[in-house]
Amino acid sequence: MPHLKNRQVFISHAWEYSSHYNTICEWLNEANNFTWSNCSVPSTDALTDKTSVGLRKGMTRQINPSNIVLILGGMYAADSEWIEYEIEEAQRLNKVIIGIKPWGQERVPTIVQEASICPMVGWNSTSVIEAIRNNT
Repeated sequence: MPHLKNRQVFISHAWEYSSHYNTICEWLNEANNFTWSNCSVPSTDALTDKTSVGLRKGMTRQINPSNIVLILGGMYAADSEWIEYEIEEAQRLNKVIIGIKPWGQERVPTIVQEASICPMVGWNSTSVIEAIRNNT
């Protein structure tokens, strides 16, 4: 069997909506012939420096080794300075960005649509895995 490419994935998310983050992690963990490393900042392993400068440095440190950044396109992203920072930092670091449209969401923030390298990906494991494979 050929060696599988290990994708370094940063999943941008709001901690208040951790269920979306957890679902994507499950999909990636359960995908056949797919290996990945999680570069994200889950609520269970928060950054230690809680100052704005410290949080920015920490997020940059987490985004830097990733090959791909997944942005959950919930409407909360439109008002989140941290998700905006993660998008801007991913762009500055030349990371591939894929926007994901959460289940049942009718609208998606423009910032997420414009940052995504491809059309917004639907909320299902097959679409997300395929988008990662096709863009890394």
